[in-house]
Amino acid sequence: MNTTISKDKITFLSKKGIKELKKEIILLENDKQKVLKSLRELDKTQGRDERLSRIEMLAELDIIDSKIDDKKLILSTSKLLPKKRSQLRVAIGSVVDLIDKRGHLFQFKIVDSIEADPSDGRISTLSPLGQNLIGKSLKDTVEWGNGKRINRFKLVRIT
Repeated sequence: MNTTISKDKITFLSKKGIKELKKEIILLENDKQKVLKSLRELDKTQGRDERLSRIEMLAELDIIDSKIDDKKLILSTSKLLPKKRSQLRVAIGSVVDLIDKRGHLFQFKIVDSIEADPSDGRISTLSPLGQNLIGKSLKDTVEWGNGKRINRFKLVRIT
């Protein structure tokens, strides 16, 4: 992951998103402890292969530290999604119900890209669908596609 995270950018997260981020930090800190323990074990040996393993572990430790710092920065600059949202227009934090031309119902929650997980019904404000949904009203038609195929949904509910 090669992203630049700004201290000035506020990230809006749901309660679930904040909980997942805290869980990821804990898992990374556990990984860090395992690598540190392995490094202490390697310090007791002097073989050439062990020195190479030590270099690899130090690199892994650096990556883990970087990920922890990034996630802690996101957590420190994040705010809970606003509870009061307009039910007239789609905004970050809105839950929308969409119907396709065959009558299938789809429900999505609009979230910041850090929390997005389309398989769980959470789509990013930066995704093609998310970009087209922001600012839409009830009964609006939402279109997005990859050029060859256009998808159309009707917006039937905003909560």
